[in-house]
Amino acid sequence: MRGLSGKRVILTGGASGIGRASALRLAEEGCIVGIFDLNEAGARDTAAGCGGRGHAYAVDITDRDQVERAVAAFERELGPAEGLANIAGWDVPVNFLDTDQALWDRIIQINLYGPMNMHHVVLRGMAERSAGRVVNVASDAGRVGSSGEAVYAACKGGIIAFTKTLARELARKGITLNAVCPGPTDTPLFDGFKAASPAGAKIGDAMARAIPLRRIGVPEDYPGLIAFLLSDDASYMTGQTISVSGGLTMA
Repeated sequence: MRGLSGKRVILTGGASGIGRASALRLAEEGCIVGIFDLNEAGARDTAAGCGGRGHAYAVDITDRDQVERAVAAFERELGPAEGLANIAGWDVPVNFLDTDQALWDRIIQINLYGPMNMHHVVLRGMAERSAGRVVNVASDAGRVGSSGEAVYAACKGGIIAFTKTLARELARKGITLNAVCPGPTDTPLFDGFKAASPAGAKIGDAMARAIPLRRIGVPEDYPGLIAFLLSDDASYMTGQTISVSGGLTMA
């Protein structure tokens, strides 16, 4: 894709799942990828698969000081960040009335405060340079709701609104921001969703049958779109929310 070769991209959640698949795809496209993840071993494993273009950083994105240090290290070693892909996320399926504030806090810290920390640090440099592309991985849970994921859905809905708002605020600075909304996807997060219920396997099968394309998504279904939105081919797109769900949700 145009403009990706040599582009410096910071990516969160790159140790596994969609983040790992996206880091590998961006490296294949020629990007220099900073892989931010709390799981340092997983991040290093992903970086090893990037053909010399991946660089691992142990980062807790809920800690703004850690984010500042990691971004500074990336830019000192590799140059200014030109792209940002916020992919890290976490949830556990529980009906809202059975949750407590401690769980709310953890879900909100990872899925809302974490991306906000990343934006607040990385986009300052992009604004100064009047250039940058951001992709936020939200969720169809944030578009249409998802039983057992009320707080997660609230966070992802917030990320969609946050993306649109910053797209408006930063358009004149040459920065584009777009959101990708996966449907049910076979990741460690989805494994946890199934394991949380004795009927988890049956629920997974039922979800697959409800999807018009007749399968649950896999991590490799998303990196092409993420790469496109970071490329020059998407230079006239900003503030958009794109669902990738095998047709489960249709706008």
